[in-house]
Amino acid sequence: MNKKLKTDAVDQLFEAILSLETKEECYAFFEDLCTVNELLSLSQRFDVAAMLRNHRTYLEIAEKTGASTATISRVNRSLNYGNDGYNMLFERLMK
Repeated sequence: MNKKLKTDAVDQLFEAILSLETKEECYAFFEDLCTVNELLSLSQRFDVAAMLRNHRTYLEIAEKTGASTATISRVNRSLNYGNDGYNMLFERLMK
């Protein structure tokens, strides 16, 4: 975990997110919290991660998602050398 992220404010935000119970609550909260572009960027990264896990090429991913090669590379680095956050969620979603 990045020690720069571990703050009371981030803890409070994560507690708030963990209290959300439905997809509709998520939409309401995240639409208030994020700009449309921020939310679309987050969802794009998640889509990129899924495609990388499915062994898609950078070109395929860029064409389908509109993500830049820099974004794809960053997500790939997180998948390979990060904290396994993406992998944890993909495993849970497969159940």
